[in-house]
Amino acid sequence: MVEFILNNERINSNKPTGSLLLDFVRHDKALTGTKIGCREGDCGACTVLIGELIDDQMKYQQVTSCLTPISNVHGKHVVTVEGLNMEDLSPVQKYMVDEAGTQCGFCTVGFVVSLTGFCLANSAPTYEGAIAAINGNICRCTGYKSIERAAKHVTNSLANKDTNETVNWLAEHKFIPAYFDDIRSLLEEIEPAHIIQGTGELVGGGTDVYVQKPDELIVKNVGTIASDPGLRFIEIENGTCILGGGTTVSDLLESEALRQLFPRLSEHIILVSSSLIRNISTLAGNFVNASPIGDFSAFFLALNAKITLTENKQSRSILLKDFYKGYKDLDKSDGEIITSISFEVPTNDSHFNLEKVSKRTHLDIASVNTAIQISVVDNAIASAHISAGGIGPIPTYLRTTGEFLEGKEISTENIKVANEILQLEISPISDVRGTADYKRLLLRQLFFAHFIKLFPDQITLESLQ
Repeated sequence: MVEFILNNERINSNKPTGSLLLDFVRHDKALTGTKIGCREGDCGACTVLIGELIDDQMKYQQVTSCLTPISNVHGKHVVTVEGLNMEDLSPVQKYMVDEAGTQCGFCTVGFVVSLTGFCLANSAPTYEGAIAAINGNICRCTGYKSIERAAKHVTNSLANKDTNETVNWLAEHKFIPAYFDDIRSLLEEIEPAHIIQGTGELVGGGTDVYVQKPDELIVKNVGTIASDPGLRFIEIENGTCILGGGTTVSDLLESEALRQLFPRLSEHIILVSSSLIRNISTLAGNFVNASPIGDFSAFFLALNAKITLTENKQSRSILLKDFYKGYKDLDKSDGEIITSISFEVPTNDSHFNLEKVSKRTHLDIASVNTAIQISVVDNAIASAHISAGGIGPIPTYLRTTGEFLEGKEISTENIKVANEILQLEISPISDVRGTADYKRLLLRQLFFAHFIKLFPDQITLESLQ
């Protein structure tokens, strides 16, 4: 049984927990404002809001319902575009109309829902935040400028928003219907979710596996890591950072503590998918998916992170770099779950960087990605952890290259020699994302970019030519 609130209706569903939220709202509840588009999380036509009670405050995020199993909304508030309608147009709807932010109209509902999600954020509104909120919504008609103007008006209309009582303020000023005020108390009546074991498969956020095999999953009872609040946390204590396996990419981006540890974190994360995907994709799911180009596999391999695997309350910890044995072959039993990820907090001597190349700069799958964490004392490299994706069958920890760099000075010559070793350590193949030679060239350039970006006073592009 999955129980949640859909707009202002309490839902108890006995459908397979792997059923998709998109199909449920359209076919079971006839809420056809939510559109069927790509079914791969790319277009945003199926956008809905998911609200949950976190730290005694309602938090709403926009997500792709085409990749969201209904098990992932247990105990939460799902809002479709119909659930935003009132007697008069909301400011979001009105500004979209006033600025001619729609033509064929197919994408419009997704933009309205995402912009309303921006309004519901418990933070001070900025125009940049409004644009970021719609970065997963595609429009093929307008050229976006009319939508951008609408987003600007929406931002300005929120100038006096009370970020401590966001829902109440928005309801009072007719941004959302009045029933939103009652949602918190309704959610408190639902038993919390601990759906981490299904009779079928276990998924993270579902953002990739539902692209690969949706027909197989929608008829199963699927457990979701993201639905268990006990697996979604960020803790820093005694020099160690521990993240729950159900922690989402957006959780990382919103963590002030992590932004302090990694000053370029926002710059790195905006390279990875859209906000619609980041809001539901989990770290454990990213690791277990075992894509050779998984962005966060590369990120955490460079942190020399450990993962904790748990089955029937029995846990063991291994280094993430030892988790991958071959293509989609993991050091993991069928019943084990990644319950946490941990790494040592970077010191003042540590430097971290992530680089990625894809066909689009943002929101795209990598052709090649790489990350590095390097500790430097008196211009000598004390330790170096380097990872790369897209250059072999698994997310790769470049052990030999890192070992060569240890004890060496930061110099152009040492970096060039390290690249020669790196090229012997990788085994790219030609595929739709590029030839093997192209991937070798990309990784060389990205490897050089780490040092150019981290040590600009010592290493320049010209010196590496």
